[in-house]
Amino acid sequence: MKSKGRYGQFVRWIFSIIDLLIVNLVYFATIMWNHDSMSGGNALFSRPVWLVLNVAMVVGIYFYSDVHERRVFYADKVVGQALKLVLTHAGIFVTLTSFLGPNDTPWQPLVMFYAIFFLVLATWWVVSRQMVKLYRNRGFNFKRVIIIGGGTVGVRLINEMLADQGYGYHIVGFFDNNPKNRSVSAAYQGTLDDVEQFVKTHQVDEMFCAVPDIEDNQNVSRMIRIADNNAVDFYYVPQFGRTVTRQFELSSVGEIPILAVHPYPLKNPINRLVKRVFDLLVSTVMLILSPIVIIPVAIGIKLSSPGPIFFVQKRTGYRGQAFNCYKFRTMRMNADSDTRQATKGDPRVTRFGNFLRRTSIDELPQFYNVWRGDMSIVGPRPHMVAQTEMYSELIDKYMLRHTIKPGITGWAQVRGYRGQTEELWQMEKRVEYDVWYAENWTFFLDLKIIFRTVWNALKGEDNAY
Repeated sequence: MKSKGRYGQFVRWIFSIIDLLIVNLVYFATIMWNHDSMSGGNALFSRPVWLVLNVAMVVGIYFYSDVHERRVFYADKVVGQALKLVLTHAGIFVTLTSFLGPNDTPWQPLVMFYAIFFLVLATWWVVSRQMVKLYRNRGFNFKRVIIIGGGTVGVRLINEMLADQGYGYHIVGFFDNNPKNRSVSAAYQGTLDDVEQFVKTHQVDEMFCAVPDIEDNQNVSRMIRIADNNAVDFYYVPQFGRTVTRQFELSSVGEIPILAVHPYPLKNPINRLVKRVFDLLVSTVMLILSPIVIIPVAIGIKLSSPGPIFFVQKRTGYRGQAFNCYKFRTMRMNADSDTRQATKGDPRVTRFGNFLRRTSIDELPQFYNVWRGDMSIVGPRPHMVAQTEMYSELIDKYMLRHTIKPGITGWAQVRGYRGQTEELWQMEKRVEYDVWYAENWTFFLDLKIIFRTVWNALKGEDNAY
């Protein structure tokens, strides 16, 4: 195992200094670019304004630069965090500069500054996180952790930590009183009675306790004491993770800690408005440009087999309501189209239809569904009514995927769960990803899914049939 490294603790400080350099570089670049358009050539530049610029940035870094040290933070959330910092900076900067006296700076340079600042900062944050992940993949800047408890939640935690070496977690010890759980991890070091001696004789940074406190609160208290006595960071893993995947927010009533369930992000009317406006803008543009695609596709469909150009099917939508879902027809006319999924090498699919499916062009008419409001560009893929009736009886939380509008593409699809579901576990994984999307929606997550969808379509997908 490589050395932990002397400078890992300074990552946040080093990257925060670079953040400060970025805001100054963008600031001076904006001044140079707009030099002739500003009255006197330097209306935006003065020492007090420059000082306010940096004060506002220091405040933003204080609140948001934890992005540089959090080990599990997805790209869309990183971009969202960058946007928050930029908006915070703008609020502080504009407010403080208004107290410096009359300001005859045109608004265009200021808008330009913040647009470029956001793009550069967001790009830097995403790139810097990838740099840190690569650094951790080489065995540096890691945390030595031990896991206490090998039940369902403990196993899930271990799997998550091992899923990406870029998180920088090295599991140096696993402890559980149940002999049957010894095979959970190769790092098994004994029972809970062996934890204290292990911590004293090994370098441990963090302890994750997945022991149910309801059944064994004495052991949980003992683990906390061991962590405190040996300067080890302690984290308790709540046991409701066995059955609940929703995000929770820690708060308190007096000195009693409580966990509040986060509502679905799309229950917020502002979030729904943002998503709907984006859907309308994109679907309107796509419908205006649609004749470019519809005409050659219509000719190809008519030449491939007799029947209509469009295939209309009842599918389950928002809140379980059925709607007419539109696609380009890719199959020969058949009586099983509403009950039977397409399979690999399906004889019902025409040669031209196979091309449409592999390139996902067959889904383009669904922009009409988006424009109407039946669907969104991103969301859980709508299933046939017959599938909904069947899987809602077999899969727990299946209907939760209908708490938001279905989409042309979705999180499950870009994670590899599209096409035929031959076994129940495949549909269970699809539902799991769909529910996760509903619980963790952000606008930047939608953009990420759209980008990955286009990329997958260009490179081709094995499950697109």
